[in-house]
Amino acid sequence: MTKKINLFANLKSDFASGLVVFLVALPLCLGIALASGAPLFSGIISGIIGGIVVGYLSKSHLSVSGPAAGLTAIVLTAITDLGAFDIFLTAVFIAGLIQLVLGFIKAGTISNYFPTNVIEGMLAGIGIIIILKQLPHAFGYDSDFEGDESFFQIDGNNTFSSIFSIFNQVQLGAIIITIISLTILIAWDKIPFLKKLKLIPGALVAVVTGVVLNQFFIASGSTLAIESKHLVSLPIPSNFEEFKDIIMTPNLSGFANSKVWITGVTIAIVASIETLLCIEASDRMDVQKRYTDTNVELKAQGIGNMISALLGGLPMTSVVVRTSANNNAGAKSKMSTIIHGVLLLISVLAIPIILNKIPLATLAAILLLVGYKLAKPKTLKHFWDKDKIFQFIPFIATLVAVVFTDLLKGVALGMIINVIFILIGNSKRAYQFKKENYADGDIIHIDLAQEVSFLNKAAIKATLNDIPENSKVIITAHNTVYIAHDILDLIHEFKTTRAIHENIKVKLKGFKAAYNLENTDQEQNKVTFEHYYDAAKRKTIKKEIFTEEIPD
Repeated sequence: MTKKINLFANLKSDFASGLVVFLVALPLCLGIALASGAPLFSGIISGIIGGIVVGYLSKSHLSVSGPAAGLTAIVLTAITDLGAFDIFLTAVFIAGLIQLVLGFIKAGTISNYFPTNVIEGMLAGIGIIIILKQLPHAFGYDSDFEGDESFFQIDGNNTFSSIFSIFNQVQLGAIIITIISLTILIAWDKIPFLKKLKLIPGALVAVVTGVVLNQFFIASGSTLAIESKHLVSLPIPSNFEEFKDIIMTPNLSGFANSKVWITGVTIAIVASIETLLCIEASDRMDVQKRYTDTNVELKAQGIGNMISALLGGLPMTSVVVRTSANNNAGAKSKMSTIIHGVLLLISVLAIPIILNKIPLATLAAILLLVGYKLAKPKTLKHFWDKDKIFQFIPFIATLVAVVFTDLLKGVALGMIINVIFILIGNSKRAYQFKKENYADGDIIHIDLAQEVSFLNKAAIKATLNDIPENSKVIITAHNTVYIAHDILDLIHEFKTTRAIHENIKVKLKGFKAAYNLENTDQEQNKVTFEHYYDAAKRKTIKKEIFTEEIPD
């Protein structure tokens, strides 16, 4: 039974995180539109629709949608080949229609087959890309467009050559603002008193400080002043007629053009895969371990792309960079995504002049911190310690391939390596999975078979997700010789998070001590649960201990 979600339950934290995502998304929307050869406002329109429409329709609590760097090359080529932006919009509408159909035929379930080491490798790779790409902006060298994730750049350089070029283009004012912004952000993240100021995020303080400092440099005639080309550059319509001209609509004659349909299919496939990857990644980030209905997500993306096309916007996907920023800023629900879309809308209508005073160096500081949190060294160590072959090799291969090629090629390589390892394992061990029917109040028995790989993740996730509140569950692994780390993580997250919140009594039997899941049949036949009340309401976390016998 689907629970009704109160979007306003966490408004305090969601507004703060939505504000941070808005600050990150604004230059990304503009940069991706510029690199795509599209009108600048098309990126903003896509961001607004991705935030408000897709944010509302989606079941994801953390993901943020908008124009994606992964579609830049496709969009640029398509606009050139089709000869007009309004004809291209017809292809975007077709792509949205295809995504809607994919949602209805439940194509979103393929996301359950992305193994954790590949998703984590993708996230770490994106984190490294963010750091490498933002370093030039942090030093005041902005030759590459904001939001580029490609190793080989449109301007003829690559990621490394751009970094080396900053030594010839250093702007001392940008460096000062970057350092001060980073100091503020780190202080807000570490000092207990500042961490409690949820309504005033550190990113906002850093942005305001960067703007004030640069205005001081300009007013004083200092050589440290940052020029307009190194600031956010939002187009400013001078009158209503100019603003009305921004809204473009699809050219319906494009429906008779076979190239338009080919472009639409291409966008639908690439955008859907990137979205599913991001949704799986956002579920991994979620501290509450809530699972997203990916079929609903495809429908939401399809509707979003159709509306974006009708208003003159770029195609969109769920985007890792914005989603990561949302998670790091403390988002609790999808209200954060909606708020970021509303703020984008308000900003283009009311305060474009103020936004155009924001230094890109300040935004670089925000993204540098996001990148670091995605690519922490302890993540690499985690997979090295877990399994140096079956876990670490796909993880590091995905990471490197994402950095030097693109997200899709990197994930494809990681998947291929994982499948090879699984085929080797399956050639030695058979797999069998058994699930009993149950009703409320029954004891649920889940018996794991001899071989449990990440390919079984979808079935086990669905089983655990369907277990009702106040149930009693016994998961047995007596006959199991191999359990994939993905499955162990799934069981651990179910036992330590969802089971506690929903008063589900869980007992694990026959699991090897090396799995560190506890509660095996060597222990006493009882389960202890700790229920944590809402700290925001109680001000202190209060515990209730429940002990209940579960028969073997």
